[in-house]
Amino acid sequence: MALELVRLQAVPKPWGSRDLQPWSGVDHHGAAIGEIWLQRLDPALDPALLFKLLFTSEALSIQVHPDDDAAHAMGLARGKTEAWYVLAAEPGATVAVGLKSSLSQAQLRAAIEDGSICQRMSWRTAAAGDVIFVPAGTIHAIGPGLVLAEIQQRSDTTFRLFDYGRERELHIEPGVAVAHAGPAAGQAPTRRLSDARTLLLATAFFSFERFELAPESLWKLRAQAETWLLVIAGEGRIGPWRAQMGEGWFVQAETTHLAAGRTGLTCLVAYDAALPSHDLLRPIAVRNTTTPAHSTSHRPLLPAAGANTQSPTTEARA
Repeated sequence: MALELVRLQAVPKPWGSRDLQPWSGVDHHGAAIGEIWLQRLDPALDPALLFKLLFTSEALSIQVHPDDDAAHAMGLARGKTEAWYVLAAEPGATVAVGLKSSLSQAQLRAAIEDGSICQRMSWRTAAAGDVIFVPAGTIHAIGPGLVLAEIQQRSDTTFRLFDYGRERELHIEPGVAVAHAGPAAGQAPTRRLSDARTLLLATAFFSFERFELAPESLWKLRAQAETWLLVIAGEGRIGPWRAQMGEGWFVQAETTHLAAGRTGLTCLVAYDAALPSHDLLRPIAVRNTTTPAHSTSHRPLLPAAGANTQSPTTEARA
């Protein structure tokens, strides 16, 4: 059983940003931060998923991640399938998922060597609210001017194929070996599960949702599987803690309350299940004989807890 206000790890990156507002108030001492990882309080624990924020002021490398089978063959615990939710995008910001057409391994090596891999990528304009699925083995890239929320299998195995001339190590042979060098697989559209829940994506490794809780509403969260929440708009309370933008929670085998404030509360929610949980979120109707139903959400809730903790790290990803 676990209910935790997560620890936030700020990860410096050469392509990162020094302006994290309004998405995060983490203290980064003026460093260019590329990622903020949501971490459990006990660093010895090994969850199945990793939730993070990405901030890009430059393009990331063109890269690929192994699937489970390839990862196991390398002695790794798991592969890396991921999904992105676009929180903010500057005009013209782009991402690439997959190639325009299929290439042989020899053709892929040649495209990497002569730089034409950039033109062979399937680039698309990104806009706030977009949901983008990146299955393991899919060649992908993220351009500048973006803030993304990313949910992924908990793995830091990244093979850089092309890095725009930056003097960082490339991993061409292992990357070519695990890549599905062709167009990306199709992606199911988002769908409403209820007035408050939207299913963004369901994969073999995680389900990904958006909660949009109406102002001053009260809810019961029943999380059996490993579950991560990230506040992206509004304010309120999650369990005993005051909830504000950029804060995150870990919940597993636990039931707790979510209370939306006067402007409502919007969260991204990811959990370790291939299908959406129908019992994950339920409204709480509070009634008594003296108070109208529409005003019951003004009743006091649990007291606020202490502030979150942040710990900088230099752990690399891309």
